[in-house]
Amino acid sequence: MVKIRLMRMGAAKRPFYRVVVSDSRSPRDGRFIENIGKYHPLEDPSLIQIDEERALYWLSEGAQPTEQVQNLLKVQGIWERFASTRAVKTPVRSAGKRTAAAWAAAKAKAVEAPAPARAAEASAPQPEVEPPPEPSPEEQAESVPGDQSEPVSEPADESSSS
Repeated sequence: MVKIRLMRMGAAKRPFYRVVVSDSRSPRDGRFIENIGKYHPLEDPSLIQIDEERALYWLSEGAQPTEQVQNLLKVQGIWERFASTRAVKTPVRSAGKRTAAAWAAAKAKAVEAPAPARAAEASAPQPEVEPPPEPSPEEQAESVPGDQSEPVSEPADESSSS
């Protein structure tokens, strides 16, 4: 991971710092990728010089500032500019990624999608089904009033073929 952090320099009890971009695995005062500024806390007022263009570049590449460097970036106004550009780019960048909430919402929409189709079918005018014709008086006379059961068909002879 790439970090933007302070590299201590100066004599004992007289520190000043360089703002550097370095690999998080390298030591505090060790190897760095790029020097993007300096910070002299003992001067009155403190001297803070950070190359805004390079800081924004490294932040956009995913470099993580330490707490102290983030405070220095806020004092210079660089952090606010980065946050405003990040807010504009975030929806484009995260469009391909789905959180658990997004998956749940998509699943709920998929479940609900067929329901409106069924509702549309239900609200569509149904063709009227013609009621069965009334039996003629002759047919009514032939049927026995108490016998409403249908004729039972005999089961076919089941012969086992072994």
